[in-house]
Amino acid sequence: MAQVVVRNIEEEVKKQLKQRAAQHGWSMEEEVRQILRNAIRIAEPPAVKLGSRIAKRFNDVGLAEPLPELHQAIGTPMSF
Repeated sequence: MAQVVVRNIEEEVKKQLKQRAAQHGWSMEEEVRQILRNAIRIAEPPAVKLGSRIAKRFNDVGLAEPLPELHQAIGTPMSF
């Protein structure tokens, strides 16, 4: 595993880290690991949703005419 050394941390920051670590029941070192993991997780781009993937796939196809808007339209069931 890699090691990271952070120098010149303010005393107040160190104190707050110790307090947070104690609240979670682990070491200050583990608290810093958790903070870094969470920071990376937040920075990851959100997963592309299905509708966006479908739209991207058919983006170049296009339509010959605009689709009609169906506001409060009642469809008729098909007969078999």
